[in-house]
Amino acid sequence: MSDIVCISPIDGSELVRRPAAADAAVAQAVAVARAAQREWRKVPIAERSAHVLRFLDAMLAMNQEIVPELAQQMGRPVRYGGEFRGFEERVRYVAGMAEDALAPVVPHDERAGFRRYIKRDPLGLVLVVAPWNYPYLTAVNTIAPALIAGNAVLLKHAAQTILVGERFQMAMDHAGLPNGLFANLVLTHDQTSRLIGSGAVDFVNFTGSVEGGRAIERAAAGTFTPLGLELGGKDPAYVRADADLDFAVENLVDGAFYNSGQCCCGVERIYVHESLYDRFVDGFVELTGRYVLGNPLDEATTLGPMAQGRFADLIRRQTAQALARGATAHIDPAAFPANREGTPYLAPQVLTGVDHSMSVMTEESFGPVVGIMKVKDDAEALALMNDSVYGLTASIWTADLDTAEELGNEIETGTVFMNRCDYLDPGLAWTGVKDTGRGASLSRIGFEMLTRPKSFHLRYG
Repeated sequence: MSDIVCISPIDGSELVRRPAAADAAVAQAVAVARAAQREWRKVPIAERSAHVLRFLDAMLAMNQEIVPELAQQMGRPVRYGGEFRGFEERVRYVAGMAEDALAPVVPHDERAGFRRYIKRDPLGLVLVVAPWNYPYLTAVNTIAPALIAGNAVLLKHAAQTILVGERFQMAMDHAGLPNGLFANLVLTHDQTSRLIGSGAVDFVNFTGSVEGGRAIERAAAGTFTPLGLELGGKDPAYVRADADLDFAVENLVDGAFYNSGQCCCGVERIYVHESLYDRFVDGFVELTGRYVLGNPLDEATTLGPMAQGRFADLIRRQTAQALARGATAHIDPAAFPANREGTPYLAPQVLTGVDHSMSVMTEESFGPVVGIMKVKDDAEALALMNDSVYGLTASIWTADLDTAEELGNEIETGTVFMNRCDYLDPGLAWTGVKDTGRGASLSRIGFEMLTRPKSFHLRYG
């Protein structure tokens, strides 16, 4: 059986190696999880939630160890303190709303002599295939509500963040969950496909690339296994003429370059009203130039390496194509001494003179590059925002709430923001359209994805 290896982006050294699970061990994990889930589903929701909150406490207690460990695995600077503020917010929110979200639905029209309601039953065994970019947050979006809803969970984490799966297992064990109800599995891609194709799991949640999503769909073909897929993105922002310019610049720079741009909902393209365009670009470029690219273990570093050199190479190619077609680069890579060709260390870049014939404006970059275009009005901005095969989030920067809502109704994304970006509200459904995927996590709708309706029509009169 092959090994799963994590190569640190800091220096290209092997950080950790783990053997892939034997097929017999995978089958055993499935069997044990199934047995545990049959009893777990009978446990009251409040007690299930209490277990998940104990898991949260155990995870939070490890934060000081986890922050540098994350930097070593995927490159996020330690100065940002990891992911646990959002992690805690999401877990506490879903635990707090579970009783209401999972309560039976009673039809409004009572009928004498009948008891009628719709119950939410757990699906059974949930497989979470988690990504490396936000390895704690993305995984817990499904894991916490799945367990609270009465399911068992198998976690297959990305090779780049293989230690994250082990941290989940340690915290779950500390929380005292029934044996085998949660299991972290080290699997190859082929093993993952075979597990899905076997029909042994009842739901698959995958966060990753569009091609990865297609592979998951192919593996599940014919099994009728429901899927939750959050795939690629090319999230746009529109800065209207009435926007608070300084506020928009500050937040959009952060939305574009936080985590080295490796965010599912990171801002990758910006459309600015012509009346603000020049001042916006000047402010955006000036603020971008303040980033410090370097070793993520250094507290002074504000921009770490990308997770792998090949990701940085893609952005270098996109940028080169744009420049060859007439775009202008506003950041001199020489101002970032750590920037080196052929490595994951990549300077941030701001491009103007771009259009939708360039891949940097239409294909996912998932890194520290952003293109900015001038627009004359809302209609032009709306057409450009929707000119994409992706649809996760979009942000509108304006003082006009009504107009933001009107434009939002026409924007083809799963989430519309006004005066914020790159954020996930656990009270709202996290979902996408087009090639960004299907399904939803968090909110009441997230619980519905992890359960099935069961109707009771009982005649007693």
